[in-house]
Amino acid sequence: MITIKKYPNRRLYDTAQSQYVNMDYIKSLVKARTEFNVVDSKTGEDVTKTILLQIISESETNEHQSILTNKLLMQLIRFYDSDMQIFLREYLEQSLVSFMEQQDQLQGMMKNMVDTSPLGLFSKMMEQNLDVWTKSQKSSKK
Repeated sequence: MITIKKYPNRRLYDTAQSQYVNMDYIKSLVKARTEFNVVDSKTGEDVTKTILLQIISESETNEHQSILTNKLLMQLIRFYDSDMQIFLREYLEQSLVSFMEQQDQLQGMMKNMVDTSPLGLFSKMMEQNLDVWTKSQKSSKK
């Protein structure tokens, strides 16, 4: 678990690497599925959710990256302070986990298809031939 400290001047400090980081670094941790938390440097309070919401907010301002439509946001807001709020949270978490697992499986299948296609096999042969040729060139120069 990586701990990142958030200082009052909005700077973020990765204690594992002993260096200051930015929001893009935090985003890369999320994409790499690296476990981390962000704590306030003075109080020790966990502010991870605030940082994650900031990343989402910044991503949502770019129309090409936007995932949350106005309609979806309004529907989410309606669930706050309702009896169904906790169920929605659990449903959304499980739905996204399931979706990501399916996406990983699909990417694995696509990679396998490319690797076993005639073009993929030809590419592997060419790489092997290039490696053999490179090694022979190095040994002949010695």
